[in-house]
Amino acid sequence: MAGPRKIASFRLPPLPTIGEVIKLYNLRAEKQLSQNFLLDMRLTDKIVRQAGSLRDAHVCEVGPGPGGLTRSILNAGAADLLVVEKDNRFIPGLKLLSEAAPGKLRVVHGDILTYRMDRGFPDVITKAWEDDPPDLHIIGNLPFSVSTPLIIKWLENISNRTGPFVYGRTRLTLTFQKEVAERLTASTASRQRSRLSIMAQYLCTVKSCFTIPGRAFIPKPEVDVGVVHFTPLAQPQIQQPFKLVEKVVRNVFQFRRKRCLKGIQMLFPEAQRPELAEVMMREADVDPTLRPTELSIPDFRALADAYSHLCSENQGLLTYDFREELRLKHLHRRPGSCSNGTQQPV
Repeated sequence: MAGPRKIASFRLPPLPTIGEVIKLYNLRAEKQLSQNFLLDMRLTDKIVRQAGSLRDAHVCEVGPGPGGLTRSILNAGAADLLVVEKDNRFIPGLKLLSEAAPGKLRVVHGDILTYRMDRGFPDVITKAWEDDPPDLHIIGNLPFSVSTPLIIKWLENISNRTGPFVYGRTRLTLTFQKEVAERLTASTASRQRSRLSIMAQYLCTVKSCFTIPGRAFIPKPEVDVGVVHFTPLAQPQIQQPFKLVEKVVRNVFQFRRKRCLKGIQMLFPEAQRPELAEVMMREADVDPTLRPTELSIPDFRALADAYSHLCSENQGLLTYDFREELRLKHLHRRPGSCSNGTQQPV
């Protein structure tokens, strides 16, 4: 009796190298778009391996450019690869790749910041949030200019279970400027601990994979690049709305060298500042002398819960912005201003 036959894995047919594609289509990395090409297939294969098994998986690649990482994803066995590319110069080369992988590669000319990924994949792949992650991955060698706003957008999507996360706990494998990668993964008391550390880690398991030296890219960036893997948590470590958590964390870290109390105070109108800040710190049971980098995720959870409680008791507090209060105060002090902030007629 014949043994079971192995299913042959998909391999792309012989194609021009990425370098040849760049020459063929006269492609050039645009500095103002912070584009850097990664031509070494050993490195693109290594990035793809960080995502886990892609055999028969659905994948969205962000900003494929000339298609080096795209080839590695296809060779890893992805059944359905959707690439979203904003720069129309790369579309012909990606279509060439699509013809070489019939039925496997879809090319979208669009901006990932506005693209509706919740409509990009079949509903059948959806998993309940508490279950294992769906067989859907987001992978990208991101331009530096878009990496931070994009991960913040996706973190908010994770909190709301919208966008790519309507399908469940979709995993992400992304590149960042090394300093940003270090912030995303920084632990409590680390010098790199930041707003980004808290926002990512309260929602995800965040893993630093490896660093790619800048010399591997064309043109060579001034910094190295870090590869980071995200798996959304089944239960976020802070059970408050994203905007509220972000506001508390942002206020605390704006005075990163001061005691955390300084940033907490700025959550409140000047007239109530000492009183409400004291109430919040007491309710959260957080040491007010700690520096922002020394606060743990449980500390931020306690602070967010205490702030939420105060917002429920003080109408308008959630929308209060100390910068706006400061702006109005400066406006009132200008010569020729009335007490209501309007200009007196000359």
